[in-house]
Amino acid sequence: QVRLVESGGGLVQAGGSLRLSCAASGTIFSRHVVGWYRQAPANKRELVAVIPNSGSVDYADSVKGRFTISRDNAKNTVYLQMNSLKPEDTAVYFCYANIAGLGFWGQGTQVTVSS
Repeated sequence: QVRLVESGGGLVQAGGSLRLSCAASGTIFSRHVVGWYRQAPANKRELVAVIPNSGSVDYADSVKGRFTISRDNAKNTVYLQMNSLKPEDTAVYFCYANIAGLGFWGQGTQVTVSS
């Protein structure tokens, strides 16, 4: 089975950094479009960043210049480097992949940014 497992969330102060990881099993991650989403309480789940299997990455306007999505194909892992974190970034962050037209989600990892 395809499984996506996020890690790296935690509590940081505003201006700090975190790196989230999404490790995949059951598929070769480099073949698929992978995205990071986030959802804060009472908010809709929103797209944060997308890394395609080819081409340029895309970011939500709210994180441009602060977040970087990347791949380590040898580790079958996608990362989200988050710098200059703001309290508004507080949310559960989810990894997503589209594989043969089917969507797969990780379990989510909590990111909390204190002011």
